[in-house]
Amino acid sequence: MKNTIVLFIFIMLGAGAALSQEKKGPVLKWELDRYDYGNLYTDDMPETKLDIKFKNEGDEPLVLSQVRACCGTRVHSWPRQPIMPGQEGTIQIEFRLAPRAHRISRTVTVTSNADPATSIFRIVGEVLER
Repeated sequence: MKNTIVLFIFIMLGAGAALSQEKKGPVLKWELDRYDYGNLYTDDMPETKLDIKFKNEGDEPLVLSQVRACCGTRVHSWPRQPIMPGQEGTIQIEFRLAPRAHRISRTVTVTSNADPATSIFRIVGEVLER
């Protein structure tokens, strides 16, 4: 009986060690959680070109298979080559803000080989009248 308990403990410790050495794979991590324009005014509109930076914090190459943007946001460029572990990449976008009062709510959706496969970057703010 004592030998069975000792064997069981060793099996459990071995399984725990095997699980802790599990591969992480590619991990897409945004430099900023989101881009917040804050409050803008219709008579002072900023340039709406953004470089969205991210990093592969995993242990395998990160491959972006698709980058989409919503609401009239244009994706100018994104990395087509694999992003190696520890390396950074940039997605360049541009959009137009109407010179009227409204909320800014844009998204850039990236599909990749990371887990989860889809990652969303948000752009927020508000345009106000003076």
